[in-house]
Amino acid sequence: MAKYPRLYHISNQQHQLISSVGSQKGAGWEWNFSWRRSLFENEIGMAAEFLEELAQVTIHHNRPDLWVWKADPSGNYSTKSAYQLLVEATRGVSEDRTFVELWNLKIPFKAAVFAWRLIKDCLPTRTNLRTRQVELNDLRCPLCNSPEEDAAHLFFHCTKTLPLWWESQSWVNSSGVFPHNPKDHFWKHDNKPAARVRSKRWKCWWVALTWTIWKHRNEVVFDNQSFDGSKVINDALFLLWSWLKVMEKGFTMQFSYWSSHLKAAF
Repeated sequence: MAKYPRLYHISNQQHQLISSVGSQKGAGWEWNFSWRRSLFENEIGMAAEFLEELAQVTIHHNRPDLWVWKADPSGNYSTKSAYQLLVEATRGVSEDRTFVELWNLKIPFKAAVFAWRLIKDCLPTRTNLRTRQVELNDLRCPLCNSPEEDAAHLFFHCTKTLPLWWESQSWVNSSGVFPHNPKDHFWKHDNKPAARVRSKRWKCWWVALTWTIWKHRNEVVFDNQSFDGSKVINDALFLLWSWLKVMEKGFTMQFSYWSSHLKAAF
């Protein structure tokens, strides 16, 4: 209730015991949640995160509730096991270079969080929703109606979105096959020959284009809109320009000039 108040508010199963919201099925536990109405888009994401957390919990039917200290095989807390846990947690800690680079980009925080969720494969794509036990009638990509909609397909290899990356590659005279993994795809946008400022912009472009693709994808799914690749490119360019205008020191170019000189921009 405290962590997911919105889901709790629309639940038909408030104040009920675990046995009332699930049952033992074979060797595992199956949840059976009931809502007062259909979930909104942002609530689907919450439900997916909620189910992902529950998937890590083991339900032992007909056993009493009790606390277990997982750092010790006995399940009992000890000062020694706590100390060992802290030592192991601090030994060799190194933050993933990908996320260091991402957090250092001059973009709005919510854009960086979106990119982080994409790289971690936490966005509510149809494949992820199915994995998190959200019932869906159709798992196909809403843009091309072919394979299941996972992040790699939707953002990078769909017949509707792949040409957008081809076009942007031409701005920096780049070529080659795009990686399948979102993290590797992000690192492909490392324009090393360019000056540091333009190289950073190239990574910012990756965030702007993926975020715009996601926005247009949601308009297709929820508003019955059609997917227009040219509009996606233009919207992403304007989005990136608005970020640079506010967050990059000394950036004063007008959008019309900047967007018509993209090879110089990156």
